[in-house]
Amino acid sequence: MIEPRWREARRILAVRLDNLGDVLVTTPAIHAIKASLPGAAITLLASPVGTQAARLNPDIAEVITYEAPWMDPWSRLPQDPAREAAALAAVRAGAFDGAIIFTSFRQSPLPAAYLCYLAGIPLRLAASIDGPGSLLTTRHRHPEALMHEVERGLDLVGAIGLGAEERELVLRVPERARAAVAATLRDAGIAEDRPLIVIHPGCSMPARTYPWASFAATAELAVERMGATIALTGAADERALVARIRDHLGPRARAATRTFAGDLPFPEFCALIERADLTITNNTGPMHVAAAVGTPVVALFALTNPPEQWGPWRVPHRLLNHDVPCRLCYSRACPYGHECLTLVTPEMVVAAAEDLLGSTKYELRTTKYGPGGFVLRT
Repeated sequence: MIEPRWREARRILAVRLDNLGDVLVTTPAIHAIKASLPGAAITLLASPVGTQAARLNPDIAEVITYEAPWMDPWSRLPQDPAREAAALAAVRAGAFDGAIIFTSFRQSPLPAAYLCYLAGIPLRLAASIDGPGSLLTTRHRHPEALMHEVERGLDLVGAIGLGAEERELVLRVPERARAAVAATLRDAGIAEDRPLIVIHPGCSMPARTYPWASFAATAELAVERMGATIALTGAADERALVARIRDHLGPRARAATRTFAGDLPFPEFCALIERADLTITNNTGPMHVAAAVGTPVVALFALTNPPEQWGPWRVPHRLLNHDVPCRLCYSRACPYGHECLTLVTPEMVVAAAEDLLGSTKYELRTTKYGPGGFVLRT
């Protein structure tokens, strides 16, 4: 039963201020809000990168983009009170009836709750183990058992009686983006009778990043053993990384590789992953994009974070890592030898890709995607 105070809410602010993947794993909970309160308009307060996913979500009516200083892991954001005042004014102008603040396991919701408090939002829900005082009108505590981030978001909105049968990630790829990518691939001479594998080697956290040379060797082997066409993708600031990988390839693999670093608008990037037969990447946003569009994914999943909490949701996948004593360190940069990833060989990655792809992409696309997945540990 929906909590009476929330039943009449017509303007709701959902808050998720971290990265692209974080927004994507929150989309089932946002959908639960919309399904439970169909008359409500949902605005998402999101980071610049999270905004991209929000604009492809039909459950979200509006987006407010805010680069929050407490979501600045490298402390690069300059102190700017005017920026903070503008964010507060934008939230206040929304005249929201309630705010639901989503955070991951190690984040406090209280800075965002204070922003919503100052903006005059009367209802404020978050999960908090800190003492929130009057910053929250509903303080929730998640069960102590480890849950996937999707489940944590659903557990939060469930605290006020909101829910939905659908639990899939929400990301609607526009038809114009699909058409643009189809034309791009056609112009690039990419054959449809060969597996198309997206390799996305970048990641914002060095501790979660598979070595570039290993990505190059993986591409080489995928071309040699699978006859694959490789699409190397990345953000604009990852062009040098992508170029380095391509330049390291032998003649045959280089001929079968196309690069798209910084070249595709986000909707077309999603359309490319959707069109691909497989994505190979780190524990990063594109891993969740692949899950959202139903493309199987091989994830080079560093043990900085629990795979059970952050792995690909409801899509065929393989998680590759090597167990280490320092697992679940939550480090941004590895102080050791990065063995949880460096001991995963390109041969292991391609073996997982071959196993996951099966015989043909046509058989694969008829697979019923379930909540599970498959884990390969070395």
